[in-house]
Amino acid sequence: MRVQITLQKFNPEQDQAPYHRTYAVEAPRGMTLLGALLKLKEEVDGTLTFRASCRASICGSCIMQVNGIQKLACAVSLREELDRHGKIVVAPMANMPILKDLAVQMEPFWQKLRAVTPYVVPGLEVPSPHSLKGLPEAMHNADGCILCGACLSACTSHEVSPTFLGPAALAKAYRVQVDPRDTTHAARLSALQGPGGIWDCVRCNLCVQVCPKDVQPMEQIIRLRRMSLSAGFTQSVAARHITQFAKIVGDEGRLNEAQLPFRMTQTSPRALLRILPLGLRMLLHGKIPFPFRPAHRTIQAMFKRRRAVQSASHPAGENG
Repeated sequence: MRVQITLQKFNPEQDQAPYHRTYAVEAPRGMTLLGALLKLKEEVDGTLTFRASCRASICGSCIMQVNGIQKLACAVSLREELDRHGKIVVAPMANMPILKDLAVQMEPFWQKLRAVTPYVVPGLEVPSPHSLKGLPEAMHNADGCILCGACLSACTSHEVSPTFLGPAALAKAYRVQVDPRDTTHAARLSALQGPGGIWDCVRCNLCVQVCPKDVQPMEQIIRLRRMSLSAGFTQSVAARHITQFAKIVGDEGRLNEAQLPFRMTQTSPRALLRILPLGLRMLLHGKIPFPFRPAHRTIQAMFKRRRAVQSASHPAGENG
């Protein structure tokens, strides 16, 4: 079968902007996109540039955008991709500088990884084998990351704010955070609270969708948030959104849209001033609930029971 593949080409030494070029290749049954790219480079266009190594979905080198979705070229069947989309359009990863054609500069990705100290910093005491027994389950496959960069390429938060550490780096941070051999848990959690940290994720779920190893980076970020709240990092606006949301619903049996923004920003007068126009618009559009509306007793009872269970599980003096 003869297949047409449209590739994004760009040589910064010659081209002012990226452009598309369509190639035709004979594709026997079972041929992967990587196989087709290697054939094109050998037989048609020797200048074609891309990364590849293991051809077994292990190294992560051949990650690229295929019909707008981040995929490993060695795992993409040409026939299946054509059947699903009716075309094959290949581009380099987004959110990263292009070196040439389909190869991108990975240094920004490595910088984010280094920023979270993605390795165990051991202490003098050797942990017992018993303390490590449940570690694989606690990692939730965070150690399965092959550092391909697909999640960062798809990340909408990083697209808007390049200072965001990104899903892969934060998943690595979680992997070390649950390791009992590490001695920097508190310092790492503290460093992740600021701008670009765990609270900048908007939970778009794209990193989960494109991850070739089912690491589910967004879920690891959520777990880091829970660990942060349990450790007492509750003063940021984003953290207060979670804690105050639950408190309002538990106290009133409903969400009070008027109270939530105020409670989130009451520790930051500047933030409070910024949201005042939003409060006025809410009032004009009838989004401020009637203050004397009866509470939902059933929901209040559910939260009351949960608090009782939490109090029993975490006696006074313990973090919970």
